[in-house]
Amino acid sequence: MVAASILFSRTQKLIFLISLLAFAIIGCATTQQKPKVYSSLPKEMAKSSLEDYYIGVTDVLTVEVVNLVPKSPYVLQSMDTVFIQAYGLEASDPVLDDQYRIQPGGIITLPYPIKTVVIGGMTCEQAGEELTKKIQEGVTDETYKNQRGVIVSLETVSGLQPISGQHIVGPDGCINLGIYGKAHINGLTLNDAKAAIESVLSEMLDNPRVAIDVFSYNSLNYYVCVEGAGYGDKLLSFPYTGNDTVLDAIANINGLERVSSKHIWVARPSYGNVGYYYKHLEVNWQSIIAGASPHTNYQLLPGDRVFIAEDRLVAMDTKLSKIIAPFERIMGFTLLGAQTTTRFSGSVLKGGGDRYGGGGGRY
Repeated sequence: MVAASILFSRTQKLIFLISLLAFAIIGCATTQQKPKVYSSLPKEMAKSSLEDYYIGVTDVLTVEVVNLVPKSPYVLQSMDTVFIQAYGLEASDPVLDDQYRIQPGGIITLPYPIKTVVIGGMTCEQAGEELTKKIQEGVTDETYKNQRGVIVSLETVSGLQPISGQHIVGPDGCINLGIYGKAHINGLTLNDAKAAIESVLSEMLDNPRVAIDVFSYNSLNYYVCVEGAGYGDKLLSFPYTGNDTVLDAIANINGLERVSSKHIWVARPSYGNVGYYYKHLEVNWQSIIAGASPHTNYQLLPGDRVFIAEDRLVAMDTKLSKIIAPFERIMGFTLLGAQTTTRFSGSVLKGGGDRYGGGGGRY
């Protein structure tokens, strides 16, 4: 019992000394100075835009095809649609001026008496010559015969794969254009990407023209790091929109945590003559929310880290808890052992008293 009391007394002194040291450290810590304001940087009331956006992996592009015509000479295939125009015919001759779809097997069905003609595998010029022979059959007058003819033009192509729509930039930096191949556009501006896509399409199409735009900006992000005061830091990533400020970033995480302080800054990666470094942009949180001041509500740029420091009192309390907890367990086990020893010692072991701690005899 005496040993337990001595241990308990020493543990109390140790806890007291640790607590005193912790509060001394906190008390000697200097208060946060007024943040420096960078007036030249974009902020809430003076936002800027990126000069050129460079496409990155996971971005989603919208591609619209303005001109999608197969490269000449094009060979007619089944399910293509052609327009047939005949000239030099008499009123009694069948009317051929119409659209016709090429059926499986490459045939088209024309009015009587021509009926079916195979034009699959031919160019439009060859198909026109073949149909001209058909309408010249049975005509004996050479002059009148030579005045007859057929012109075949291509209306729609069944084999052309549509590429209009949304395309995601894959891990290889390319977008997939189906049967036309892939176009590498990672790291390019929109104008350069447009030229790259048209270059790939030109291998199978005649003078292709496309219009592109960014549908979803997924490759650029900014980050919010919340220091956890000993409970683990939290890191969140948000897509860059070009309009976010520090206030927007903290609103995206539903405000400050219970373990957070109001010491906030933006760490911005930059590149200078000496290589990569980062700018430290202090944020006056109280001024932003209570005073509606835009001076430190900086506009976020791609790669920015908004860092929210922990509350040092909460962090110190967590650290003290981690240090004191083992001693509390040891003290608890010691006191329990001392009580148990006292319980089963003395008159109980000598045969006096009762096992329940009373001084009377048995019931």
